[in-house]
Amino acid sequence: MIKRIMPLAAAFCSMALAIAPASAADETVAVEATAEQLRVAMVDPDKERLEALIAPQLSYGHSSGKVDTKESLIDNLMTGASNFSSIAIGDQSVQVVGDDIAIVRHTFVADTHGKGKDPARVNLKVPQIWKKKGSEWQLLARQAVTASA
Repeated sequence: MIKRIMPLAAAFCSMALAIAPASAADETVAVEATAEQLRVAMVDPDKERLEALIAPQLSYGHSSGKVDTKESLIDNLMTGASNFSSIAIGDQSVQVVGDDIAIVRHTFVADTHGKGKDPARVNLKVPQIWKKKGSEWQLLARQAVTASA
């Protein structure tokens, strides 16, 4: 009986190794790519893309203290209430935690000109929390603070 079970166990183990989950390095690259897709979608808003990149439970904190939901953030970007002519991301770090959470920290320098507002430049420090849903990463939370001069 043992002689029959051992080959089956060995075959199962080799299949499990062949279907190993993505490495932390692979996930880091995936999170970086997804964060870049969000940056692009914020400068050139695409509702379908924004819907896919943002988790339903989003808490998006601005440096002013305002907090957007998924719906309000997408609406503000699509209507021009929040209008970014450029966004530059710098000093970015990504830490994948477990199988489905990632912490992204970066500087966020952007030129804005929202409806009814004067053009402005913002210089922010931003941590983001990303959550993996299936094989895709989605922004779950973000909080901006004004960067010191």
